[in-house]
Amino acid sequence: MNTIRVFIGYDPREAVAYHVLAHSILSRASVPVEMAPLALTNLKKIFTREKDPKQSTDFSFSRFLTPYLSNYEGWSLFCDCDMLMLDDIAKLWSLRDDKYAVQVVQHDHQPKDDVKFLGKLQTKYEKKNWSSVILFNNAKCRALTPEYVNTATGLQLHQFKWLGDDSLIGAIPARWNHLVDYSPALPPSEISFLHYTEGGPYFENYKTCGYADLWFAERDRMLHAG
Repeated sequence: MNTIRVFIGYDPREAVAYHVLAHSILSRASVPVEMAPLALTNLKKIFTREKDPKQSTDFSFSRFLTPYLSNYEGWSLFCDCDMLMLDDIAKLWSLRDDKYAVQVVQHDHQPKDDVKFLGKLQTKYEKKNWSSVILFNNAKCRALTPEYVNTATGLQLHQFKWLGDDSLIGAIPARWNHLVDYSPALPPSEISFLHYTEGGPYFENYKTCGYADLWFAERDRMLHAG
């Protein structure tokens, strides 16, 4: 595949995050990139699951439709919208390994707080944030039918229980999903993909979070014309 296929979680409350992320990817990519927002308004005929009171974004579960939307062919990348690309996405794409069904950064993420952005409860579970950046080997993810995604529990989905075997989960370096204010602070040169998982700087309560200056600088570059 000569084009990198990227699905980005979309929530209208974070629309600016989607657009800044898309700009950060495109402006650094050395190969063509196709990007699609997973907006629920576009998925009404496919995604019929009721909103779970525990979910903090519209794309908490719709992300698992990525293989279906890719016709279970080739590879696709999913990422949350509250992120910022600091590197060439082709470098992440080059990490694909056909022996795995999915590849993720395998964090040991144990949130310190009980509340995250917009007053949403912070849920704690094994493999938390593994599903925020996923390289999907789509043909090996056929269990993720719309019927399954609409009915499976949150833990069945986010803990990759649908694979039936954790050996099908490959690891990618931590630089490709750096959890802001959780992962150890590093210079930007050592980070490829920032993740403002607790709350992005576009929210008033998080405008001074770690690496906020990089996000605002990217937004300003996106808005520049001429």
